[in-house]
Amino acid sequence: MSEAPRELGGFCYHAARGFLDHLGEELGDRDRVDGELVTVLGERRRAWWTRNIWTSPLLIEFSSVGEAAAMLREIQRNWAPLPARLHRRSALIASKLPPLPNKPKPFPFAIPDAPMGAFTLLDEHLLLASPTCTSPFPNGEFDFVEDHEGPPSRAYRKLWEALLLAGAMPGPGDRCLDAGAAPGGWTWALAGLGASVLAIDRAELDPRVAAMPGVECRRGDAFALRPEDIGPVDWLFSDVISYPPTLLAWVEAWVESGLAKNMICTIKMQGADFDRATTERFAAIPGSRVLHLWHNRHELTWMSLEGKTP
Repeated sequence: MSEAPRELGGFCYHAARGFLDHLGEELGDRDRVDGELVTVLGERRRAWWTRNIWTSPLLIEFSSVGEAAAMLREIQRNWAPLPARLHRRSALIASKLPPLPNKPKPFPFAIPDAPMGAFTLLDEHLLLASPTCTSPFPNGEFDFVEDHEGPPSRAYRKLWEALLLAGAMPGPGDRCLDAGAAPGGWTWALAGLGASVLAIDRAELDPRVAAMPGVECRRGDAFALRPEDIGPVDWLFSDVISYPPTLLAWVEAWVESGLAKNMICTIKMQGADFDRATTERFAAIPGSRVLHLWHNRHELTWMSLEGKTP
């Protein structure tokens, strides 16, 4: 029998899809890189361009595929393989572990509370594994059961994911502002929850969305309006394409006004760059949380929720 697992003494950061360079910029010096997985020894570092962070990594020596699976099962049930190398051997180990749920999920659903682990092979007889991770989903990945008829775009999936992770969502009696709403994917999702939505955009909303109960359309630039022009809202949303500093100035005006209880906005990066300075200013807003969603692209999601701490 091989030796007992050994604590690594660091953290492993699984990069968001296609953004390993951005993650490297955030982390600085690193101890090793295995595909999309970046290992840094020592204290945990702030990193936004991740899909998952391994919070308790272990080194596990084993002599056979069966022993590797047995040692993982002794620690806990749920393990997601991340094959950076030795793909077939990783698949064989995974085949001897309990299967993971991988069907698309209907919205809304309860986020699993059981720990989700992850493992990768460093060589034929050495596993790097973490029984706890920041994401409750295997390697941070999951899909919704999609609506292919109602929404005018697929952007609603971002909003659904953000609301799930926020642990709160609007409903009947809540007033929402959707800035830059056209063609109306987020407005469709919010109205579907029973909330009232003020949708503002220079362009027209999809007529089917505009006709939904509780939807009020206003043509114009939401960023040109002062909070006092709109009045109190329970939820403020923005998925508009804008420069991050422009979005930040608008958000800061709403924060200062105190007229928005909850806020969720997409920070869309321009070109191939990562506006780290502006993102840090978003993160510095009290009660804020910045993260990369599984359904995000070259963008981050910022949220601030009443009564919740990040």
